[in-house]
Amino acid sequence: MANKVAICGVDTSTLPKLKNDDLMELLKRVKQGDELAREQFVVANLRLVLSVVQRFSGKKEKADDMFQVGCVGLMKAIDNFDTTLNVKFSTYAVPMIIGEIRRFLRDNNSIRVSRSLRDIAYRALKAREHLSKRLGREATNEEIANEIDVDIKDVNFALDAISETVSLNEPVYNDGNETVRIMDQVSDVKNSEENITEQIAIKDAVSKLSQREKEILLMRYYIGKTQIEVSEEIGISQAQVSRLEKNALDSMKKHLI
Repeated sequence: MANKVAICGVDTSTLPKLKNDDLMELLKRVKQGDELAREQFVVANLRLVLSVVQRFSGKKEKADDMFQVGCVGLMKAIDNFDTTLNVKFSTYAVPMIIGEIRRFLRDNNSIRVSRSLRDIAYRALKAREHLSKRLGREATNEEIANEIDVDIKDVNFALDAISETVSLNEPVYNDGNETVRIMDQVSDVKNSEENITEQIAIKDAVSKLSQREKEILLMRYYIGKTQIEVSEEIGISQAQVSRLEKNALDSMKKHLI
């Protein structure tokens, strides 16, 4: 598939190559509602989608489908990307494209989550909540496995199996009279006055960070990269990433207090 130049009817050998500065300038026009610029920006990033598809080398028979799904992820990345963050668009887009493809592969997998696996997953989720309250931090999967006396591999597999596939109507608990569903335990406070005030304060604190610190926090806490992945992405040591991340968080805490 690495040598393939035709996918979904697209001849990848003819796709344009634009420098990052040109892409960002094009993206600014996209954000201003320029539909022609949007079309040009999408075409200019199809190579990015193809590069992600090639990571799933064991799924060659679904290459065309993955490419189309990857394009959906690209569109979402374009719509949600914040040009003020001063990071490469590809840094933000790749995880989103990968996520769309993984969801596609999972949803189209003939394997269904068994009841026993769901049981382990729900026990693990309940244990995670109790442990996190007791420990004052997020519990690790190993701690969860010890708590419910289940092999760590089974816990990892169970939690991964239900990730983003469980319906909000799935029952979590039933006492014989009333069923508690996942949606009953989910609250939406994103539009509350308190949350809006908090977002403003955080945005103000972030604005006082250096460009490098902003970039590191974006990749660590928004995209979810490890410190090692961040160090490889921006070309500095993991120790430097750790120091910059700590300094950035300490700086934000001072502004938020």
